[in-house]
Amino acid sequence: MNDAMTQNMLVFAGVLFSAGFVGFLTRRSLILMFLSLEMMLAGVSINLIAFSRHYGNFQGQVLAIMVLTIAACEAAIALALVVSLYRKKATLDVRAWDELSETLVPKEVEAPMSMSTVELVFPSLTPSGLDPLQDPVLSEFSANVSVSSPSNEPKTTVKKAEVTHNA
Repeated sequence: MNDAMTQNMLVFAGVLFSAGFVGFLTRRSLILMFLSLEMMLAGVSINLIAFSRHYGNFQGQVLAIMVLTIAACEAAIALALVVSLYRKKATLDVRAWDELSETLVPKEVEAPMSMSTVELVFPSLTPSGLDPLQDPVLSEFSANVSVSSPSNEPKTTVKKAEVTHNA
């Protein structure tokens, strides 16, 4: 394969990848986002095949087949996600996923930053589960347990057990 043909294939792959990238960033429909992702993977596969043909080995072509296999698996998972979202919300808008998130974590509102007061803000991890400081578990548990074990019996028997919970 000559250099002009390789350049043409690389330019085409770059245009295909760029169109997929712009489509992924600008669309809100899940189906169009996944189609844009498939366009990006096709651009990468064309690059791999072009370089494989240019250098005369088959490693890029084998890797392109692997990329196509992963794209097929990704399409199956994407179809399952789209169907599950459509069943829950009857829309394919990406913003509907935000409502399916964990409800215990408060949403952070971004304050507009002025150019005069710029301060460093370090990222913080979102908590998982319940916050024990906001919703403490009542620890007013008392237990009365009496155990009797005669010397000739190897087992321990519990005669009385009371657990009271004071609210």
